[in-house]
Amino acid sequence: MSEVSCNIAAALPRLAAERPDQPAIRCPGRRAPGGGTAAYDVVLDYRALDARSDAIAAGLARHGIGRGVRTVVMVRPSPEFFLLMFALFKAGAVPVLVDPGIDRRALRQCLDEARAEAFVGIPLAHAARLLLGWARSARRLVTVGRRWGWGGTTLARVERDGAGAGPQLADTAPDEVAAIVFTSGSTGVPKGVVYRHRHFVAQIELMRRAFGIEPGGVDLPTFPPFALFDPALGLTSVIPDMDPTRPANADPVRLHDAIARFGVTQLFGSPALMRVLADHGAPLPGVRRATSAGAPVPPEVVEKIRALLPADAQFWTPYGATECLPVAVIEGRELQGTRAATEAGAGTCVGRPVPPNEVRIIAIDDAPIADWSQARQLPAGEVGEITVAGPTATDAYFNREAATAAAKIRERLADGSERIVHRMGDVGYFDGQGRLWFCGRKTQRVETAQGPLYTEQVEPVFNAHPRVRRTALVGVGAPGAQRPVLCMELQPGVDPAGFPAIEAELRQLAASHGGPAARIDTFRVHPSFPVDIRHNAKIGREKLAEWAAAGMGARA
Repeated sequence: MSEVSCNIAAALPRLAAERPDQPAIRCPGRRAPGGGTAAYDVVLDYRALDARSDAIAAGLARHGIGRGVRTVVMVRPSPEFFLLMFALFKAGAVPVLVDPGIDRRALRQCLDEARAEAFVGIPLAHAARLLLGWARSARRLVTVGRRWGWGGTTLARVERDGAGAGPQLADTAPDEVAAIVFTSGSTGVPKGVVYRHRHFVAQIELMRRAFGIEPGGVDLPTFPPFALFDPALGLTSVIPDMDPTRPANADPVRLHDAIARFGVTQLFGSPALMRVLADHGAPLPGVRRATSAGAPVPPEVVEKIRALLPADAQFWTPYGATECLPVAVIEGRELQGTRAATEAGAGTCVGRPVPPNEVRIIAIDDAPIADWSQARQLPAGEVGEITVAGPTATDAYFNREAATAAAKIRERLADGSERIVHRMGDVGYFDGQGRLWFCGRKTQRVETAQGPLYTEQVEPVFNAHPRVRRTALVGVGAPGAQRPVLCMELQPGVDPAGFPAIEAELRQLAASHGGPAARIDTFRVHPSFPVDIRHNAKIGREKLAEWAAAGMGARA
């Protein structure tokens, strides 16, 4: 084993030596009425996280789950989840992560594509595996909790079997596969992103530099996979009492309780969760850094969160994707300064690329581009597809050759070496100050006879209406002759019966705009937008387009 392995778990032994008693993971017990706790807090310090994950890694190897073994992980956010994940990394195994709340058929397809050899899950996940035919290729089974009649062993037994084995850390090479992480599937069936060990290691370094993260902070990450970065960064990770698949329904009182009890200094949440905190309106006096990603953060949410944070705190909204993160970042003060431009149809400013990422804009093309020489790079100010090359840009989807060809471009550099350029699937442009502006998903653009319309250059114009909660631009008809339709949710308490008056105001707003919004002449109210399971923030415009088309056909 080399002195420093290219492995995200390589930080644990060092941190266990440097700060053995610092909590690495805290799982708060739920507060009972009157302020007492109904369950004890569970704490893992760095010494315990390192030692116990060593034992589990050794035990997994004894049960046939070792280097290169693809292993489905279906475990709720808990100490066991983090012990297991770091044990798998130490063993050189390949965890497979899929959002369990996605459509059952899509979930089964994802698990079939992963061709997993092992399955680790809670009893409910194993029961579903048997009943629904998940991961039939998996022959090595581990239950986190009580094992019933499906065979295999338990995580507790695995840990006992590996006790006393000593330090475990596979000498993984940079290009070895570290994990398969499925996308949220907001625009189709989720794809398994192949993460190599160098990608994880680079992500840690880019995040450290981009956000100025130093060891010793206390983080509240409301998206479990992000919590895996905390131990590698020397932070204490507080696992919130919430359903991670429904951040829009999180209880702000419980979040504030955890923030106050454990001295949280930074938090991460999707725009939906940030809206929950913003609407709750309670100050966040001890939080020095808040981060929100997964979709554009509405300007009013940025303004409210900034007002709840201390004056010198930072509110970051990084831009990226499962395939490459972070790509660019912007701090809340600068983002607030771009609000007027966003509401005038400029798109959403996502800041400047994180070094050493190289972000370039190319002409929009729905076909694969095999070589960078075939791409046409666009100048500043012109909307095109966003591409990125850098140390965290992944190079393939697992068992999805067509998707890989559509999203990856090979580029030969001056020194003769090659690198992968990832096509973000987003459209945007650079302004004269070198800032990147996001204009929407490429597949969600509306191709009218008068030219394309981009969601983020239209929707914010109408989102500014006081009785409109949010909008979604969709196209009805064949590309090139699509009719743009603006679907909308009204603010809570607004009577849909009053929509004719609102529609008249929106038409007047569109007519006076003079930009892309002026081309919208069809408005429809929807009761509740479909959103992604992961962040509850990415709008399912494909489903809305079907809904709008059906409604317009019915009227015809």
